[in-house]
Formats: sequence, C-alpha cells, structure tokens
Amino acid sequence: MTKNLKTLIDKLETEHTLTKPEWVTLFDNFDDELRAYAAEKARAVSLREFGNKIYIRGIVEFSNVCKNDCLYCGIRASNSNANRYRLTDDEILSCCDEGYGYGFRTFVLQSGEDHKEYPASRMAEIVRKIKSAHPDCAVTLSLGEMEYDDYRLMREAGADRYLLRHETATKALYQKLHPEAMSFEHRMECLHWLKDLGYQTGAGMMIGAPYQTSDNLADDMLFLREFEPQMIGTGPFLPHKDTPFKDKAKGSYELTLFVLSLCRLMLPDVLLPATTALGTIRPDGREQGVLAGANVIMPNLSPTAVRKKYMLYDGKICTEDSTDKCKNCVQARMKRIGYEVEITRGDHK
Repeated sequence: MTKNLKTLIDKLETEHTLTKPEWVTLFDNFDDELRAYAAEKARAVSLREFGNKIYIRGIVEFSNVCKNDCLYCGIRASNSNANRYRLTDDEILSCCDEGYGYGFRTFVLQSGEDHKEYPASRMAEIVRKIKSAHPDCAVTLSLGEMEYDDYRLMREAGADRYLLRHETATKALYQKLHPEAMSFEHRMECLHWLKDLGYQTGAGMMIGAPYQTSDNLADDMLFLREFEPQMIGTGPFLPHKDTPFKDKAKGSYELTLFVLSLCRLMLPDVLLPATTALGTIRPDGREQGVLAGANVIMPNLSPTAVRKKYMLYDGKICTEDSTDKCKNCVQARMKRIGYEVEITRGDHK
C-alpha cells in the first residue's frame, strides 16, 4: 500500500493536484514512512523556492476580546474566566518599534473580533502610523470577519496581508465548530473579498478538529488548490479547559506535519508557517515543521504582561520570554537544523 501511496505523492509533486478520492486515500492510509517520504520531497521544494531562509513575522496580539463564541477557542465570548485586555494604539506601535529594532520586517496585528473597539477606521490609522514609521515593513492583519468596505479601507491605508483561516471547507463541519450566528458562506466570501482587494491572503484549517474526517481534509485541500492563497496557516487542534471541546483529543502531530508537506507540494511558493501550536504539541515541533516544508515562523511581540491572556488553547508556548529572547531562540533553533532567519519582509513571490 505504501508504494502505491508514494505514487500519489509523486503525482502531487509534478501535477500539484489530486482528485478527492486520492486525497481521502492519502489521509486514510498515511504512516510514518509515507510522511517521511512526503517531507523529504517538500523540503527539497522549499529549499528550491526559498533556499535555507526562514521568514519571521512578529505577532502583536492586541486584544483578546471577541464577540464570537467558537466552540474550540479559549477567548470565546462566553468564557467568563478569560482575563480580558486591550492595547492602546501607542502600545501597539511600541511593540512594532521594539520588533523593528530586533530585525522584524513584518508585523502581524492579531485580535479577537473586537470591531466595536477597533473598527476599520481605527485599524487603518494604526496601519498608516506603522507604515510611516517603518516604510520598509509589511503589515499583516488578522482580525477575523469584516465587511468589504472595512477591508478596502485598511488596504488603502497600506495593509499588505490578511490572515483569515477558513477552519474547514466543509459547511456541515463548520457548523459543528461554530455557533449558529456565524456563517460559513460569509467566511468564504470574506476570503474572496481579500484576494480581490489585492491583499496577500492567508487561509488555513485546524488539523484534528473535533468531528473532522479524511473527507473533510480532502475538501480543505481541494479548496486551497482552487483558491490559491499566498499563505496557509495550519496547526493541530489543541483543547482549552474553558470551552465545550475541553475533553476532545488533541489533533495529530504526525498528521499536521504530513499536511504541511502536502501543502508545499501542492503550492510550491506558498508562505507556510510552522505554527506556535505545532511547537506547543511537541518541543521541536516548529523545527520539524520546517523540515516538512514550512518556511515561516511567527514569534510574539506582544507585551509579556498580556501574553498569557491571549490563550486560544491550553499550554501555549513563549508566553514569558522577551521579544529579544524569542527571536534569538528561533535563530538558534533554525541554525541547529541548517536554516537561517532572513531579515526581510518575506513577501509572496
């Protein structure tokens, strides 16, 4: 069986696509041998496209207030145990200034859906201030679902990228992970608006989410192939103690690495992070993610006083280290596996 499955990996490498039954077959039958085979090919593709350079993005988690009540998320609206916070504009800008001094050339502004406090007009002004202070830097936003004119306003202010995980391309599964007030159709509409407006757009899904099947993952891969995002953010599902999914099993570390490799083979030039969640599930998870084809790591620039409050899942790493320590740690970890941190915006080609 493994030999036959390897022919599917070979096909993906050359044709960059598979049929749905072929995707399902891979996910139903993969093992460590096949994962290693895919990782070797994906690593070669990543080295061909990017060399041994790893792009770093500094994340500023500026608010853990969210109007949504997603069943898997630790900052869901109904979690009364969450210690809420919001950063001021000056605090956000200060994080970026500090990060710039340490060599970051992309800043990722991320929050819960806190749009009453941080409407598009306010975010646009923050983007303008960052771009004015650091014109050689990229600004990425990760603010959840908004409306077309909101995205347009922030894009016109200079925002370069937008991260919006689709979470799942299967409507029935989406409805099991989210409250009724959230619309699968609107999530997908937002992603298409972002691409239409010229953002470098990131999609992505959780691996091993509750109720997820191989068929669902096949839908995700087919969606990503058709949509062709510039970035794919994917990591293992990790439960949070204050959510309805607190007792659900963690997503598979091995399957997450396998999916990273498949994404690299399917979209060779995609920007592909080795996520914090991957580093949380295993101490060397981010290194193994890079060896499986990833080329982006996203250290935290948020003030250390609030990092533990932005807890989407239990056990999140790097909540106490300083920005300098985080960056130096990433550099050392990458050096040990033969990679170098690149001081650049790291745009999609």
